[in-house]
Amino acid sequence: MNEDRTHTQEFFTARAADWDSRFPDDGPVYAAAVAELALHEGDRVLDAGCGTGRALPSLRAAVGPSGVVVGADLTPAMLEAAVRAGRDEDGQLVLTDVSALPLRSGSLDAVFAAGLIAHLPRPAENLRELARVVRPGGLLALFHPLGRAALAARQGRQIAPDDLRARPRLAPLLADSGWRMTSYVDEDTRFLALAVRER
Repeated sequence: MNEDRTHTQEFFTARAADWDSRFPDDGPVYAAAVAELALHEGDRVLDAGCGTGRALPSLRAAVGPSGVVVGADLTPAMLEAAVRAGRDEDGQLVLTDVSALPLRSGSLDAVFAAGLIAHLPRPAENLRELARVVRPGGLLALFHPLGRAALAARQGRQIAPDDLRARPRLAPLLADSGWRMTSYVDEDTRFLALAVRER
């Protein structure tokens, strides 16, 4: 296991038990972000880096009972918290790293990723892996319930000049990874970048 992955697992393992109680009001912004994907009944969607599965109920509601919802995370404690919250009823939980997803190429209609990009050890390579599992024309939502400035302020830091989520960095990163960014919102109450899988 590489050092980046170990660090990420340690970070989230220490926070898994009280993660949901620390952010109890995020439900509506997750639901609104999922709605931006405009999923259809029967669609197949991945929640990449699903954590405690807070997006899974909204994703399940969007794709209906005939759809497929997969929540993937590399931290067992986060998936255990998702099960305790009953969110395993909304999607299949898979312990895996987004750098090597156990999914067929082109098998998904969309990927939802909340807070994921800041934790990717090799962002271009990891975004290419997400692109691999999505059909051409499928969608990617990179989301956070706080915008970049609000998140930095909450963490007592400044926005880093090399922040991957800055529009001038993110658009070419996505383009180099098989995605075309179609919209970008960075306001205090949310960060949401949408991209389409290039054909």
